[in-house]
Amino acid sequence: MHKPKILLTGATGKTGSATALLLLKSGYPVRAFAHRADGRSDALRAAGAEIFVGSMEDPIHVRDALVGVQRAYFCAPLEPGILRKATTFAVAAQEAKLEVVVVLSQWLVDATHLSVHAREKYLMGRVFEWAPELDSVTINPGWFADNYMTALDSISQFGVMALPLGSGLNAPPSNEDIARVVAGALVHPELHIGKSYRPTGPKLLSPEEIASIFGKILGRKVQYSDAPLNLFLKFARAIGLSDFLIVQLHSFLLDYQRGSFGIGAPTNAVLEVGGAEPESFDAIARRYVTHSPFFKRTPSLMAAAAWRMAKAIATPAPDLEKLADRMGLPKIAHGNLAADSPTWRASHG
Repeated sequence: MHKPKILLTGATGKTGSATALLLLKSGYPVRAFAHRADGRSDALRAAGAEIFVGSMEDPIHVRDALVGVQRAYFCAPLEPGILRKATTFAVAAQEAKLEVVVVLSQWLVDATHLSVHAREKYLMGRVFEWAPELDSVTINPGWFADNYMTALDSISQFGVMALPLGSGLNAPPSNEDIARVVAGALVHPELHIGKSYRPTGPKLLSPEEIASIFGKILGRKVQYSDAPLNLFLKFARAIGLSDFLIVQLHSFLLDYQRGSFGIGAPTNAVLEVGGAEPESFDAIARRYVTHSPFFKRTPSLMAAAAWRMAKAIATPAPDLEKLADRMGLPKIAHGNLAADSPTWRASHG
């Protein structure tokens, strides 16, 4: 039976690469759109994917990438210009007469969110909805399980999970489970066109419970420390996260502290669309710990973790207002968190 060719943007990223492997394993021809050739694209090529290197900002690149393609996954990076990229892709997808585009959005999308990224993803959804003769499916994951792994060195070396999460609850999905939902919608679009899904893990967890799971895996006590948000942003800057990402993270973490990622969670999207029960956080964390270079507690690793912490403390705190002004990020008079938006809360009831 002929299987449609599928284009994956963001193909070397967290969900794109996992989606590519699932589709290739099922016998679907995959074209992977990458912004540069590197080891990640080489791994996809070795797995059987066709690699297309180009810019999502270039309409000619996008049109060329869609030649001979019937379905696509649109996954925009967390960087400026998402609405421009989405519109460029939607126009090209419509011209190519695609059967369906599966669009990765996010949990906090709202027209008035403090985060410009969340606002633009809200508008991105409208662009794909309004595109005539272009069918789409929207995937809105929350706070990824992968995000907790940024603290894995201090968790392993010092027994402390220091993150600014307050007492917020979350049902963290794995990259692989999000990919299962994306792949399920691409393989059977007729069941999902016009719908949106919010993949989560199977259980709401507090930060203390997440720390306890890490402790169980490591065989020693791990304590959750509700780190000051400003200190975490210093750490983010010290490890080289972009100014744009730092500004967006500030709003996302405020929503985490307010419990937004727990509202309407957990869901059955992974089972309903992906065809499998979602992974437990225990299973996800075990996989990361097993492959982490920080797993063993040694003097050299402890010294390296201590140096990274000292570097973060010495790093100047980012001035979020100045960063936003320098990047030309728009401000709105009625901006709010998802937790304070009646419209958003109603959509997640």
